Amino acid sequence: MAMLFSRPQRRPPLMRQAIKIRRRGVRDLQDTRAPRAQEIEPSSHHLSPEERALLYEEALYTVLYRLGQPEPNHVGESSELLRYLQEAFRMEPEEHQQMLKRVQQLEKPVFCLKATVKQAKGILGKDVSGFSDPYCLLGIEQGMTVSGGSPGLRRRQKAVVRHTIPEEQTHRTQVITQTLNPVWDETFILEFEDISNASFHLDMWDMDTVESVRQKLGELTDLHGLRRMFKEARKDKGQDDFLGNVVLRLQDLRCREDHWYPLEPCTDTYPDRGQCHLQFQFIHKRRATKASRSQPSYTVHLHLLQQLVSHEVTQHQAGSTSWDGSLSSQAATILFLHATQKDLSDFHRSLAQWLAYSRLYQSLEFPSSCLLFPITSIEYQWIQGRLKAEQLEELATSFSSLLAYGLSLIRRFRSVFPLSVPDSPARLQSLLRVLVQMCKMKAFGELCPNSAPLPSLVTEALRAGTVGWFHLKQQHHQPMVQGLLEMGKALLSLVQDIIGDLHQCQRTWNKIFHNVLKIDLFSMAFLELQWLVAKRVQDHIAAVSGSVTPEVGESLFQLYVSLKELYQLGPLPSERDGVLALEGFHRWFRPAIPSWLQKTYSVALARVQRAVQMDQLVPLGELTKHSTSAVDLSTCFAQISHTAQQLDWPDPEEAFMITVKFVEDTCRLALVYCSLIKARARELSAGQKDQGQAANMLCVVVNDMEQLRLVIGKLPTQLAWEALEQRVGPVLEQEQLQNTLHAQLQGALAGLGHEIRTGVRTLAEQLEAGIAKHIQKLVGIRESVLPEDAILPLMKFLEVELCYMNTNLVQENFSSLLSLLWTHTLTVLAEVAASQRSCPRACSRLKFALQNLEVCFYAEGCGLPPEALHTATFQALQRDLELQAASSRELIHKYFCSRLQQQAATTSEELGAVTVKASYRPSEQKLRVELLSASNLLPLDSNGSSDPFVQLTLEPRHEFPELAPRETQKHKKDLHPLFDETFEFLVPAEPCQKDGACLLLSVLDHDTLGTDDLEGEAFLPLCSVPGLTGMEEPGEVPQTRLPLTYPAPNGDPILQLLESRKGDREAQAFVRLRRQRAKKASQHGPRPGR
Repeated sequence: MAMLFSRPQRRPPLMRQAIKIRRRGVRDLQDTRAPRAQEIEPSSHHLSPEERALLYEEALYTVLYRLGQPEPNHVGESSELLRYLQEAFRMEPEEHQQMLKRVQQLEKPVFCLKATVKQAKGILGKDVSGFSDPYCLLGIEQGMTVSGGSPGLRRRQKAVVRHTIPEEQTHRTQVITQTLNPVWDETFILEFEDISNASFHLDMWDMDTVESVRQKLGELTDLHGLRRMFKEARKDKGQDDFLGNVVLRLQDLRCREDHWYPLEPCTDTYPDRGQCHLQFQFIHKRRATKASRSQPSYTVHLHLLQQLVSHEVTQHQAGSTSWDGSLSSQAATILFLHATQKDLSDFHRSLAQWLAYSRLYQSLEFPSSCLLFPITSIEYQWIQGRLKAEQLEELATSFSSLLAYGLSLIRRFRSVFPLSVPDSPARLQSLLRVLVQMCKMKAFGELCPNSAPLPSLVTEALRAGTVGWFHLKQQHHQPMVQGLLEMGKALLSLVQDIIGDLHQCQRTWNKIFHNVLKIDLFSMAFLELQWLVAKRVQDHIAAVSGSVTPEVGESLFQLYVSLKELYQLGPLPSERDGVLALEGFHRWFRPAIPSWLQKTYSVALARVQRAVQMDQLVPLGELTKHSTSAVDLSTCFAQISHTAQQLDWPDPEEAFMITVKFVEDTCRLALVYCSLIKARARELSAGQKDQGQAANMLCVVVNDMEQLRLVIGKLPTQLAWEALEQRVGPVLEQEQLQNTLHAQLQGALAGLGHEIRTGVRTLAEQLEAGIAKHIQKLVGIRESVLPEDAILPLMKFLEVELCYMNTNLVQENFSSLLSLLWTHTLTVLAEVAASQRSCPRACSRLKFALQNLEVCFYAEGCGLPPEALHTATFQALQRDLELQAASSRELIHKYFCSRLQQQAATTSEELGAVTVKASYRPSEQKLRVELLSASNLLPLDSNGSSDPFVQLTLEPRHEFPELAPRETQKHKKDLHPLFDETFEFLVPAEPCQKDGACLLLSVLDHDTLGTDDLEGEAFLPLCSVPGLTGMEEPGEVPQTRLPLTYPAPNGDPILQLLESRKGDREAQAFVRLRRQRAKKASQHGPRPGR
C-alpha cells in the first residue's frame, strides 16, 4: 500500500465540508424543529373539521409539488390524484377549488436530492500496486442539461464536477485506500431549484500522494505496474487520476432510485471502468403547509394514512365487496409521495401503518392479515431508543387496545365468525396469528411487560364465551308452556344444539386454535358444557319420575340418545383428569327401558300385519323377486336393530338381557310373518284355476322367506354380538350365551331353511321327470340324426323351464334349484351311459349332451359356479364318456399317450434300461435309430442269465402300416449287452409328430424251445427326436437312456373298453397283443432288492 506523505489536511479554499448523513442515522428532517402536535385518540380515527382541512392542505401540497418520474404501478397524472383526494376527503367542488387555489399560493418547498453513494466495483487500478485510492466528487449542475443527442461531449470532460459546479456546492466522499471495490455508504443532501434543467454529476478519482522511488519499486508486482510507474513519472506530482464519472438528468429519475450505474470514461483507452451503486430520493425542506410546520412528519403521515384507508374500506363496503388490504393505485401513489417528500424512514412508515390499521380494524371491516406486514417490519427494525416517549406510549396503547378487541372477538367467535360465511375460519385464524405475532414482538414485551401470556388470555375468553353462549341458547329454547313434554322437547333441542356446536369445534375451530396457540378448544368447551347439561337433565328426570307416558317415554329415549352422543364426544376414561358430570348418565333412564322395548315390539308387529295384509304376492320387478311385505319386514327389522344400536346400554348384564329381548322379539316376528304370508298365499290361491299363477305365488313366498333368512342372519352383526360377548364374558358363562342368543337365532334360521328347501324341492320334482324322459330319448334316436339335432328337445325344455324359474326365484333359491337338477341330471346320464357302454355312437351323443348341459347350467356365470358343476360324479362321467365315445384307433392313441406319460414318470431302473440315439433327416424322410446297449436286465433263464435282443416297432401300427418290426442280434448269457446296431425307417414326418406316436423298444429273452420272455418295454416319443422338432437337419445326436417298464398288472381301462368291442377286429388284435405282454410281465416280476 502506498504511504502518504505528510501534507496539510485541509480543504481547498472554496470547497466546503460535505454534509454527510449515515444511512443508519437518518431521521426526519422536520422532527428536529417542528413542535409535536396533539396525538389522535386510539379509540377513534375520525378527525375534527380543522384537522381535516389541515390534512387536506398537506395532501394537495404533496401532489402539486411532486418530483421525479412515477413508479411503475403509480398514477402519473396529478389531476387524477386530485380527484381522488376530493373523493377521499368528501370535499365539495367549491371547497376543493378554494383549498387548491390557497395551496398553489403557498411558498414552494426547497427541493433536495438525497444521494447515497453506496459502493463501487471493478474500477481501474491506477497505482503501481494494481489498486487505487478512490474517492468521489458529486454535485448538481443547475441551468444546463445533458443533451440526449451528444452524450460524448459531456462524457469526456475529465473534470466535470470541478469545472462545472461551484466548489461550495461540491461534496466529497472519504478516500478508501488500496481497493478496486470501495464501500462508502455516505449520504448527501443536494439542493436544486428546477428539476427540468438540473443534472447530477459524480466523478470518481484516485487519490495520488508523493512517494519515493524505493517505495514504488517495493510495490511493483508485474510489467503493468512498471508501465504505470513510468506513466506517473511523466505527470505532475500529487495529481489525482480520473477513474470515471456518472451524469444523470434529474427529470429522468424516479422519486426513489437504487441502481448500479456504469462509470463513463473520458477517453476510449479503458472503456470498461466498473460500476457505482447509487441511491436517490427527492425530498422537501421547509414545506409551507401548517401541518408540516406544526406537527411531526410521522404524525401527519399517520393521519393521512388513516384517512385514505378509511376511504378505501368504505368504498368497498358500498360496492358490497370486502377490502382485501391492497390500496388503490391513487392512494398508494399519494402515500408514497408524502413519505418520500417528508423523508420518512421505513421504520416510521411501518409504525404509522401499524397504528392506522390497528385503529381502523376495531371500527371497520377488513382482513386482519393487513396487520401482519407492519408487525413484521417493526419487529425487524425495532430499536426502542429511536422513538420518543409519546410515540412509545402511543404504540403501547395500540397493543393493549388491539389485544382487548381481539379477545372480545374470540369470546364471541361463534357469532362473529359464523360457519355460514365461507371465509370465517380463515378470518379467525388470521386474527389469532396477528395476536400471536404481536405478542411475540420485542416492542410488545418491552412496552407491555405485565401482560399475561396470550394462550391463557384466549383460554379464559373462550371459557367465558362458551358459558355465555349456553345461557343464550337456553333462553332461546325456553318453551311458552311449562309442561313436562314441552320441557323435555326444549331440553332435547338444547342438547342437540350443543352437540352441533361441539362437532363444529372438533371439525373446524379446534384445528385453528391448536395450530396457532396449542389450545384444545374442544376439550375445554366439552368440559364446560357437559356440567351445565348434566344439571338440567337431572332436574328434568326428577320432575318426570313416576309419570312416564308413551309420549314422555319417547321424548326420554331421544334425550338418552342425544346424551349418549354428547358423552361419546368426550375424552376417553384414560385421558380424563377427573370424573365427568355425565358419568353413568344411563342409570337416570333405567325406569324407562320396559316402555321402550314394549313400544318397539308393538310398532313392529303392527307394521308386519299391515304389510302382509296389503301384499298381493307379486314380485316387485325383474331384479327384485320378493314382494312388498318382505321389503317392509326388512325395514322393520332394520328399525329394531337401529333402536338397539341407539340404546347401546353400557351395563354388560343389563345390555345382554336387552339384546336377548330384541332377538326374541325379532324371531317371534319372523315366525308370525311365515304364518301370515302362507295364510295370505292360501287366501289368494283359493279359487284360482291357473296352476301357473299358483306356482308364481309359491315362488314369491319362497323368495320372501329367503329374504327373511338373509335379514335374520345379519342380526349378530347388527346387534354387535361379538362385542357384547366380550363385555359379558367375565360375568356370564359361554354356555348361557349359546343357550340364549345363538340358540334362538339358529332355531329361527333352521325353521326358515326347512320351509325354503321344501318349496324348492317341490319345484324341482316338477322338472326332474321331464329331464329324465328327454335323456332316455337320446339313445333311441336313429343314427343318421346329428348330435346337435338329437339334444335339441332337451335343451329347449330346460331353456323354457329354467328361464321361468329364474324369472320367479331369487338367485339363492334358483341356485338351490339348479343344484338339485344338476345332481339328478348327472345321475340319469351315468345310468344311461352304463347301459350303452359298447355303443360308441350313443356314448358320443351322451358326451355331447353332457358338454351342452354343462354350458346350460353354467349360463355364462349366471348359473352354477364351476366348483358346483365339476363334482366327482361329473368328472368320472366325463372321463367315461370321453373314452366310450372315442373310436378304436383313438383309444389306441390314448393308450400309447398314457404309456409315454408312464415312461416319462419312471426314474427307477429296477427292470433295467436301454440306451439309444435317434434322429430324423427331413431331406431323406428317414428315421435313424442307433441301439447302443442295454444294462441291468433281469435274469430270466434258469442259468441265472438271459439271451437278450431288442425288437423295434413304430406305434401305433395303423399310423405305420408298411413298416415291419426290426430286431437286433441275440446276445448269449449277457445281462448288459452292447448291441451297437443302427436301423433306418423310411417314414414321412407327419405321422411321427402326432400325439402317441412312439418307438416301442421291447427287450426280450430268446428261448429256443418256447416263446420269448419279456424283459421290459421302453417308449421313445417321436415328437422329441431331433429333426422332427424342426425342419433343420440334426447335428450331434444325444444319447437317450430309457428305463424299462411293465404293462399295468390290474388291466388298463382303455384295454377293457377295447375288449368290449367284440366286432372290431383291430381292437381285438391290439388287446390280445397287449394282454400277452401283460401276462409275460406278470410271470417274470423283478427280484427282491433290485
